[in-house]
Amino acid sequence: MKKHINLGIDNRFQTIAIEEDNLLDVLHQNDIEYDLTGMDAVADSLKKPIGTKTLTEIIQPGESVVIVTSDLTRPLPSHQVLPPILNELEEIGVKDEEITIVFALGSHRKQTEAEMRELVGDDIFERYKTVDGDLDDVVHLGETTGGTPIDIDRTVAEADRRICLGNIEYHYFAGYSGGAKAIMPGVSTRAAIQANHSNMTHPKATAGNAVDNPVRNDLEEAIQHCPIDFIVNVVLNENKEIIHSVAGHFIEAHREGCKFLDKLYLKPIDQRADIVIASQGGAPKDLNLYQTQKALDNTKFAVADGGVVILVGSCKEGMGEEVFAEWMSEAKDPKELIKRIELEFKLGGHKAAAIALVMERADIYLVSDMDDDFVRSIFMTPFDNVEDAYQAAREKLGDDAKVLVMPYGGSTLPRVKGEIE
Repeated sequence: MKKHINLGIDNRFQTIAIEEDNLLDVLHQNDIEYDLTGMDAVADSLKKPIGTKTLTEIIQPGESVVIVTSDLTRPLPSHQVLPPILNELEEIGVKDEEITIVFALGSHRKQTEAEMRELVGDDIFERYKTVDGDLDDVVHLGETTGGTPIDIDRTVAEADRRICLGNIEYHYFAGYSGGAKAIMPGVSTRAAIQANHSNMTHPKATAGNAVDNPVRNDLEEAIQHCPIDFIVNVVLNENKEIIHSVAGHFIEAHREGCKFLDKLYLKPIDQRADIVIASQGGAPKDLNLYQTQKALDNTKFAVADGGVVILVGSCKEGMGEEVFAEWMSEAKDPKELIKRIELEFKLGGHKAAAIALVMERADIYLVSDMDDDFVRSIFMTPFDNVEDAYQAAREKLGDDAKVLVMPYGGSTLPRVKGEIE
């Protein structure tokens, strides 16, 4: 008997058939109970904030309000999170012209007007000022104790009040997304992001860890200089639907959201697999290799030494970041990337080094829309479909090879039971 599994790639699916004797597991979200979804969950969280007063008690009419939300590379449904917040601001008399919605780009490209409109919805886009973060116009607010410059988009830095939105998922060295990440790196300069991310090589800088994580600690320290008045962070299920929302203090509410995420997506496994098949779940998370890497990184917790990772992601926009592309293209072998990041930390290069660290453990077969010759040039084996990649992996490792499938590899975090600290 074979089990047929669908894997998202861009806005379509590919199907893989795996013999049940070979299949260790398919990692989906855990079954947990929840009452409210979508905008109802967001509205409910606004009524019972964690660690702060309510939004209506914090913000006064006449104050300028900036709402920082995610760009098109993130699955956050801003068009659902924003309305309950804007309704509350309207109820207390905050005028439309006093509100600016800023997309946190981090190191990502600028968005088109059509992309911004789609993210927030026509009504919000027409009614409120909606802009990308502008990192050519920043305010310097000091440095963290670790030396990270706190250079923040001027619109955000000079606002009277800041509300930060995000979705909480695992982040391969900040522990989790969400919380203070809307400011650092969301609306911070490349130099600031680079300084913060240089802590990624620390052993505590790992997915699922927000305690004593130097990356997380550094970005949260930056908020002392650019305070966040209120956050609204949501957790999405595999269908990108809101099933949980937390609101309030940028640390206290965030950590409660992380606890919920762990209940949903932390996946203890009995053993490492010879073959791990991982997808980002499709668009928008697999827009480029820079984003698809997040699914790849989680496979390192599940693949056996000498195994194969089959990474499924469209990457239709290519590499997604200039320095990342340069490092991957210039290296003679993966080990060179690891040595280079130790000598010269550079934003973009850090993703190349992270991929190289997975390559130390396993071969990477990439199922994508990228050119085959280019894929080979970056030390991966190209395939058009996941079934061919799987058969090639079996030829390499044998018909008895054990397989683990991660249809939402950037979200699910596998941990071998004996390896969990």
